[in-house]
Amino acid sequence: MKPAENTLPQQPDKEIIEPQLNLLLTTDEDDDRPVYIAGNFNNWVTQDKHFQMEKVGKGLYHFKFPVDFNYPDELLYKFTRGDWSEVEIDKYGNRTENRSCKQHSGVRKEHVAKWRHNWLPFKPNFLPKVHLVSEEFEIPQLNKKRKVWALLPYDYETSTEHYPVMYLQDAQNLFNEKAKFGNWEIDKKLAVMAEYKIGKIIVIAVEHADNERILEYNVGNTVLGTGQGKKYIRFLTDTLKPFIDENFRTKPEREYTGIGGSSMGGLVSIFSGIMYPEVFGKLMIFSPSLWVVPKIKLSFLDMEEPQDTRIYLYAGGDESATMIDHVKNFKKRLLKKDALNDKMKIRLSINEQGKHNEIYWSDEFPKAIEWLYFSTKEE
Repeated sequence: MKPAENTLPQQPDKEIIEPQLNLLLTTDEDDDRPVYIAGNFNNWVTQDKHFQMEKVGKGLYHFKFPVDFNYPDELLYKFTRGDWSEVEIDKYGNRTENRSCKQHSGVRKEHVAKWRHNWLPFKPNFLPKVHLVSEEFEIPQLNKKRKVWALLPYDYETSTEHYPVMYLQDAQNLFNEKAKFGNWEIDKKLAVMAEYKIGKIIVIAVEHADNERILEYNVGNTVLGTGQGKKYIRFLTDTLKPFIDENFRTKPEREYTGIGGSSMGGLVSIFSGIMYPEVFGKLMIFSPSLWVVPKIKLSFLDMEEPQDTRIYLYAGGDESATMIDHVKNFKKRLLKKDALNDKMKIRLSINEQGKHNEIYWSDEFPKAIEWLYFSTKEE
């Protein structure tokens, strides 16, 4: 008879506890966009490469927190595809609450059903109320009439709040589904911002002058000839703004008043801020036609007491050979005087693949509004 072997009894497998927290993410809706973690540990930065997850399979991502990571008492976070416009949502398209975790080691499994794409989808009940201010608003400075719209917060009629205001050019291309070149979809973007409680504003949208658009947006004598821009800007400041403040619940002070636009609409908005810094404290400038006046005079920089001004500049790398250089040089000139560094807050956003069209301005719009009106971040 063979003697029994002297062996130890088999021990059950022990669960291996990782000394660091490991996040394992699965998602039903996968694509080529990277996945980032944003939370209370990195000031909710959405494209922090230190917190980019590793893709380990189709719909499968992994992240291991560093050994020296300083865990907050409660870890709050969300997953994004690189921006709040690409944040996680549930399977019904609803926003999700912040994820919460108190463990500092081991493996934590998470799941994302869907992701936003360019801020969409949106909830119809949060859409702003589109109000036609006038079919033929008088422009006495130009002896013309123009269609003007107001986009009011979704709860404007049931609240008593007063709101900041953004004046935008080219209303035909802002929320018109039938626009020839597409539209910014600002109504849908404002709906998402309201749903996420980012903030609410009134947008006043002024239609352009069709065949005379360039003439109206061209300020002074430029490479395009002599324009009517100064008269148009006076219409905005002397006629339209007083009317809006009188008839709507606005916050009329300069720190709550912005102006913006794209291309030539961006250029006339720059001049509006330069000529009337006491009216406009916020400028939203997308792809401005700075080539029209390369040596733009920044006279408002010589104010005895310059006031706080926030400027959001955007440019796309696939717009023209000079667009990004022009915008960078413009920012440099704005900040040339040391005395203005504390007063002038400028965020420069560049999309190297960005083209000169409504799709890219649409994506940039909510980012600009959030930073201009509802953020304390300097850049």
